[in-house]
Amino acid sequence: MIEQFPLKSINTILYCKKWQETVTFYRDILKLPVFFSTDWFIEFQFTSTARLSIADERRSRIKSSAGTGITLTLQVDNASAAWHYLHHCGVVLGPLQEHPWQATVFYFFDPEGYRLEIWSLP
Repeated sequence: MIEQFPLKSINTILYCKKWQETVTFYRDILKLPVFFSTDWFIEFQFTSTARLSIADERRSRIKSSAGTGITLTLQVDNASAAWHYLHHCGVVLGPLQEHPWQATVFYFFDPEGYRLEIWSLP
């Protein structure tokens, strides 16, 4: 009997009503590289072992939660630079904040309503 199950990768799937808008957001604004795609499902690669997929709810048995209860948290090298880049792209952003644990953080939403948190350490 194994004592654990070693993971090889992780993938979060977001089911979307606004599928094309959401794909465009992650592909063209956040510039995530496409790992795999079909005409209703696209998988983006964050790292060699972490991925994010966007599925068209019209072609799935699982429906969109419209962003309810989900935050995607992404660590970057420089949250301030990421904030300025996204602001320049026209994304509506919350303010840059300094958290007590020394992280710089900000929040925004994708077209489907999923909340994203971008953060960095000094």
